[in-house]
Order: sequence, then C-alpha cells, then structure tokens
Amino acid sequence: MARQRAVVRRAPGKLFVAGEYAVVDPGNPAILVAVDRYVTVTVSGADEDGVVVSSDLAPRQVRWQWRDGRLVVRGEADGQHARAGLEHVLAAVETVGRLLTERGLPTPAMDISISSELHDNGTKFGLGSSGAVTVATVDAVAAFCGLELSPDIRYRLAVLATVEIDPRSSCGDLAASTWGGWIAYRAPDRDAVLDLVRRRGVEEALGTPWPGFEARRLPPPAGLSLEVGWTGTPASTTALVAGLNRRTWRGTASHRRFVETSTDFVHAAVSALERGDGAGLQQQIRRARRELARLDDEVGLGVFTTGLTALCAAAEAVGGAAKPSGAGGGDCGIALLDAEATQDITHVRERWAMAGVRPLPIRPALEGNQE
Repeated sequence: MARQRAVVRRAPGKLFVAGEYAVVDPGNPAILVAVDRYVTVTVSGADEDGVVVSSDLAPRQVRWQWRDGRLVVRGEADGQHARAGLEHVLAAVETVGRLLTERGLPTPAMDISISSELHDNGTKFGLGSSGAVTVATVDAVAAFCGLELSPDIRYRLAVLATVEIDPRSSCGDLAASTWGGWIAYRAPDRDAVLDLVRRRGVEEALGTPWPGFEARRLPPPAGLSLEVGWTGTPASTTALVAGLNRRTWRGTASHRRFVETSTDFVHAAVSALERGDGAGLQQQIRRARRELARLDDEVGLGVFTTGLTALCAAAEAVGGAAKPSGAGGGDCGIALLDAEATQDITHVRERWAMAGVRPLPIRPALEGNQE
C-alpha cells in the first residue's frame, strides 16, 4: 500500500499589543498581532504504530505509543520526562485523537517533524511558540487524518489542547496564530470549556458557544510602523501570571482598577484602529504602558526590566509609543513609530542596540496558519 502523502502546515507567532494580564480573565479584551515568524509542522506516514516526534527544540527523536487516549513512551510509566519540551505538540495530537475516536475513526501511525523560526539557538524570542506549534500541529494532524477544519474549530481544538497543560492561559496566542493580522480578542471561560468537554466530549464542545470568547480581525494601524525589540532574556508568562495571583491581588481594589483601565484603553485602541487614527492608537499604547508600570510598582512583578525600560524610552524620545509585549520580565517590547520618519526609526534601532536590545526584522503576518 502506498504511503499517505505528507501534510505541511505552518502558523505564525504573535505579539500582545494591549490588554496583557487582564485578558487572562474570561471576557476581558486584548489586542494581538500575528508576526511573520513561523512554526512549521510536517506530518507523514510512519512504518510502525504510534507517533514519532522530532523537533528542533527537543533533544532527541521519540516514538510514542497510544495508551488510553494518551501518548506514552514505550517502556516508561508515564513518559513525563520525555514530554519535556513537547507538551503542546503531544496535547495537540491527543486532542485530535480524541475527536477521531468520538467519530469512530482510527488514528494512523504518524511521523511528525517540527521546525521553528521563533527562537535563537534554542532561546525563545517570546513570540508565542507554544501557541503557534499547537495550532500548526492541530491543523497538520487533522489534515493528515482526513479532517477539514474551519478556523474556528482549529482554534477550539488548540484551546482544548492548551488548557489541559495550562488552564490559566488566555489562549490569545492561539487566536493570532489561527486568524493572523491584528486581532481583537476576548478569552473564553476555560473552566466552563473543560467542564463541557469532560461531560459531553470534544465533538459537542466544538459546536457549543463558549462564554466570553471573541476573536475578530482589525485593520492595521494607519501610518505607523510596528518595531520589535528583543531583550535577549526569556521570560515565563505562566510564572509571571502565577506570581501575580500568589500576591492575593485578584479581587482587590487595585485589581478592579487595573481591569477597568485595561478594558477602557483596549476599547479605545480598537476604535482608533478601526477609524485609522494612528495618533489615537499611540495614545492608548502609552496608557497601556503606564498601567503596566503602575501594576509593576504596586505588586513588584518585575515586568519592566532594564532592557524594556530603555526600549520604551528610546521610542518615546522620537514621539513614538512603546511598551512590553506580553507579561514582560524579558522577551520582547514593541514600538509604534511614524512610518515615514525613517531616520527616527533608524535612531531608535541604534539606541536599542546600544542598550542590549536586539531589533528584530519582524512584520505583521496578514494570514494565520496555512500550508
């Protein structure tokens, strides 16, 4: 029998533009943008049963076997050690596998190969590699197994895979990787989604409205250039969000003020994008930076590192707007600068380089995951 033709899918990384931290709670708005750095997943037929996974972010190729709907390493009790670095890939495969099982379809033997542009010699840029690899893996595995997925179903399957690993993830990166471009986003209630899956299964969860969820495309900013700087220091969003929760901040007057202010400037930023008001968008990005700084001063998370502070200062010095992207503590910052002021853009990049911040040649990815 001829081996099934290989399937290749890729998904872009992302940057948060506004709404970090608040977006973790269901229904709170944020803005993200997909970027033109990709994770590519290739799925082909395998000679033996099970799943073989190789990745440029994992130390070795591993063969996995199915056991009660989970992928385990042959000869290991649970394979947790081998799962390190591959959690999102395996969760994506397992989630598609559950859907196939519910539909009475077999899960074929597969060879899965992953390559990523979202890291530098193994150090991640903070561009949402976990989300991108989840979306690309869901898409590639589903296509290899004969399933055609709409963008909405692809996103939902990626969410189901992600919340099994990190129930507090906003899953905004999955939306950006799925739809591409500039995205207005609200996170679904992940606890309600998990409960729905456990009670009624994957199939029904895919067709049921999810409370709190919204994802829609926005026009790109008028007259502005998106500039991205990498601090060279990786940061863990999961750890930073968990650290904030451990400080008993949630439910306080400060928390309520933060959410209200975040909601207000995200709504204002969305309106600015929709009416082509670049200066108005910059104003809201400055508000977002100030509110993150207030949170950082009050709670002591370490959102603003030396590099991120220098990144913002350099952009503000030429009339731009800048802030950390995502949870902060390292990773990337963004700046919105006058697209026609090329000398100012060059000056900002030079200032970043002198401060140890690496300008990244990144542009918005207009499309989401694709062949």
